[in-house]
Amino acid sequence: MKIIAGVDEVGRGSLIGPVYAAAVILNSSIDKKILKDSKKLTKRKREKLSKYIKKNSIWSIGKASVKEIEKNNILNASLLAMKRAVVKLKKKPTIVLVDGNKLPKIKNYKLNSVIKGDQIIPSISAASIIAKVTRDNSISNLGKKYKGYFWDINYGYGTKQHLKAIKKLGVTVHHRKTFSPINKY
Repeated sequence: MKIIAGVDEVGRGSLIGPVYAAAVILNSSIDKKILKDSKKLTKRKREKLSKYIKKNSIWSIGKASVKEIEKNNILNASLLAMKRAVVKLKKKPTIVLVDGNKLPKIKNYKLNSVIKGDQIIPSISAASIIAKVTRDNSISNLGKKYKGYFWDINYGYGTKQHLKAIKKLGVTVHHRKTFSPINKY
């Protein structure tokens, strides 16, 4: 029997924090019709689905730190986070389907890239949901320590509100200093 793992990342465009990836092997009993790209779901629906997916699948999270993003660039850091998620799975998949057009290098694994995979492959949709909920929660918690940046709302993305806060409060250790406009400060 083929064991399919879906993989997706989140946080590439953010100005702060790690990039996260999730790998998911869905149980056959899961209702695949309800799985969608995380960006097309409300926060409440994502959180509910994340719990459902976690109960009904084998899943894992990988991440790459701000330091790794700065050293290796965001693409390579994203691929590293994906690799970490895949190798942490408790069961080795027969095939790994990765959202996008780039693949992490993982020895002894068969990988295929799927453009817009988070919209058409249920296990990749599930991975996108778990990765997004995990990262959003992590960034929200970080925002409690760094008040005024509104990370519980913007999750570190370059919103007007966040950029205004950077001008007022400065750059933190969690900002990606190689990213524009952070690199101007």
